[in-house]
Amino acid sequence: MIRKILVLLAGMLVTVTVYAAGAQLRSHHPDNYTVKRGDTLWDISAKFLAKPWLWPEIWQANPQVRNPHLIYPGDVLNLSFIDGNRPTLVLQPRVHPEGEAVAAIPLSQLRMFLKDMRVMDAKAVSSAPYVVGFEEARLRGTVGQNIYARGLKGEPGQRWAIVRPTHIFRGYDEGDPDAAELISHQLDDNVAMVDSPWSENTRNDGHFGKGENLGVEVTVIGTAETLRMGDPATLLLLDSTREIRAGDRIMPVDTTPYDPYYYPHAPKSVPKDARVIAFTDGMDAVGPRQVVVLSIGAKEGVNNGQTYSIYQAGETIHDDVASNSWDRGVGERVKLPGEYVGHVMVFRTFDRVSYGLVMDGLRPVRIGSHLRMPE
Repeated sequence: MIRKILVLLAGMLVTVTVYAAGAQLRSHHPDNYTVKRGDTLWDISAKFLAKPWLWPEIWQANPQVRNPHLIYPGDVLNLSFIDGNRPTLVLQPRVHPEGEAVAAIPLSQLRMFLKDMRVMDAKAVSSAPYVVGFEEARLRGTVGQNIYARGLKGEPGQRWAIVRPTHIFRGYDEGDPDAAELISHQLDDNVAMVDSPWSENTRNDGHFGKGENLGVEVTVIGTAETLRMGDPATLLLLDSTREIRAGDRIMPVDTTPYDPYYYPHAPKSVPKDARVIAFTDGMDAVGPRQVVVLSIGAKEGVNNGQTYSIYQAGETIHDDVASNSWDRGVGERVKLPGEYVGHVMVFRTFDRVSYGLVMDGLRPVRIGSHLRMPE
């Protein structure tokens, strides 16, 4: 009962004033909106604002709003005006049932990328302890069996994550002669060791093993506990999502908590040659609510919540008029301007790359798309 009263009082305090810099109302915004299950703060703000990523500025402008996540399914947002001209979004007070508040992004859909995936330095992955064999000389390891590992240091009772390298991300400088003729391949991702859900470069384009190494993606596929130290050490396989193979790496369990909330915001600047380099759930392109890998990370100042516009590079075409020739093999060529694709918000960063969620879009996102300041 006390909790319900506190939530009710908090809801009565939520008056969201739309006067953040640049937070213009959409021309066809609704006068009111009832929050629905499955909505996100981005979805709701996009109904009222031309720039949805300015939602944090809206609630931060109100010192009485300590937590923006006070909006629940069934709540009603009303658009009113202060002094006849300053628009305001007012949340009607109501008693909230037990349940989850509306999040900025669909966190439940990203747990795999938050808990089970990492991007690490290639040398750290290659030098990590690894599975060498299994109980009774079996070919694969299953839960409840012993597995054997080399290079392991620690003590009995220690728990470990078993990971499988799935991708290596490579960057190509624009001046790289090996990539000069393959503009769409200037940033590439290559499969490392095993099949994975990421879009793979199966074309024989001569890029494998070339380019700057941005990191190796590994996926947590199980946990194990040390029974006896030695070379090899003996571990008990506690759980797994796949059969464990010889060559799978062993790393410390990541106990770092991930962000429970994300606040979309524009970056101060866009790192040089920032691009989309890989994605899931698609072979050639992806769309809203799908995850992409970006070629920028913590070393470039990227942090969670940063929002970028995605642009697809324009094609280079033959200019028949300027060339005064119908021979497409000669004459003047012109590069068309890039086209806006959509927005992406960073939700997990590593040293050289980041995971981002495509928030909206007008057309499919493709590998090699450039990032710009949000518009």
